[in-house]
Amino acid sequence: MAKLWDGRFESESSKLLEDFNASIGFDWQLWHEDIQGSKAHAKMLAKIGILDDKELDSILAGLEQIAKMIESGEFEFKNSDEDIHMAIESKLTQLIGESGKKLHTARSRNDQVALDFRLFCLRANKSITRAILALMQTLLHIAREHTHTIMPGMTHLQHAQPVNLGFHIVAWCCSLQRDVQRFQDSFMRNNLSPLGSGALAGTPYGNDREFVASELGFSAPTLNAMDSVSDRDFALDLLYDIAMLMMHISRISEELVLWSSAEFGFITLSDSYSTGSSIMPQKKNPDVPELLRGKSGRSFGNLIALLSVMKSLPLAYNKDTQEDKEGVFDSVHTAQISLEILRECLATATFNAKNMRKMAQKGHLSATDLADFLVRECGVPFRDSHHITGKVVAYAEKKGVDISALTQEELQSVDPRIKEGANAVLDIESSMQARNSLGGTASARTLEQIENLQTFVVRVSASME
Repeated sequence: MAKLWDGRFESESSKLLEDFNASIGFDWQLWHEDIQGSKAHAKMLAKIGILDDKELDSILAGLEQIAKMIESGEFEFKNSDEDIHMAIESKLTQLIGESGKKLHTARSRNDQVALDFRLFCLRANKSITRAILALMQTLLHIAREHTHTIMPGMTHLQHAQPVNLGFHIVAWCCSLQRDVQRFQDSFMRNNLSPLGSGALAGTPYGNDREFVASELGFSAPTLNAMDSVSDRDFALDLLYDIAMLMMHISRISEELVLWSSAEFGFITLSDSYSTGSSIMPQKKNPDVPELLRGKSGRSFGNLIALLSVMKSLPLAYNKDTQEDKEGVFDSVHTAQISLEILRECLATATFNAKNMRKMAQKGHLSATDLADFLVRECGVPFRDSHHITGKVVAYAEKKGVDISALTQEELQSVDPRIKEGANAVLDIESSMQARNSLGGTASARTLEQIENLQTFVVRVSASME
């Protein structure tokens, strides 16, 4: 079949070139965006007098017929068509005749693919944002139920201070909130229409780019035609946003792996989201969080791959940018399924409050409270109080108990400056509730944080409807 561009060529393309050059094997996924963009372009051509009403109706009907063929699986994608744009245009011309040949007036495949891919990225942005908000809703529901569930807060993976589980989950949500904000920012920055830029320098047809931008839901047209056809920042923004999201998901997943181990015993994952061993019948493996950890790597790789493609490209369009799509398609799919399965995994998990409290009673988590008591109630300088508390910890270690189990008499035997009431502040519940500063782990402060995040989720969700 003749190419749509073969007028200046005397011999046919080799089969090897067709296979190497074709992107139809993956960019067929842009069919919806391509048809949407073509409909808007056709309406604009009619508006500026290139198409008459009959031709416009014929083109719109033909594009609608092609959409139904693709949805039903009837449409045949062939390497000889090179890409989704030529595949749809070729089929349109077959269906409606000469009118189909007019559709490509006042546009190039350069601005056409820039439009289609940008539309895809913006839609993916919103889809992923909604999925993050759904995950946050699930997490906030869990957090609200566990503002009094005490667990060890850690630094260096060592027991540090007592916190409540809700507070820890809110920390996860804060990272996800930043992800939502990143996706929102990049959506606003990239919500511009490149269609009408032509190959690189605009068109001589008087395209109404504002009309097309409005028709497609963009905030405005892009400013410069040369930049418009060669820019892939919108795809890189999406890949970066996803990479950051997957990094946060990986960190959450790492904690789920640790918490589900016998050594921690903080969480029991549902059988529906766990697997077994082919040789050890007792095993219940946390495959979901482990896979989520691993999938972060492919998301990072997709970002680096496109950065590497773009880093040396001269203006304007270059065929290298055909390599922009597969990594984005992969990262989008990875992010969407990762968010969905993490939400389900957490929603069906059981948090073991007794084990958490038991572990919080190890590691002298309330030692800082004793140091603070010495400063606040005994007038001891903090450096001295730190030293005294260290001696108390050493005493408890020798006795084989947690610092919270020491009596007032034992505390004073270590240092007589420790006044009455010191042992009361060593209670882990009191220690957790004492951290009542803004952003602290006290139950009331944790609830404030939950309400703050809940308001954010509701507000953003409403703005996307």
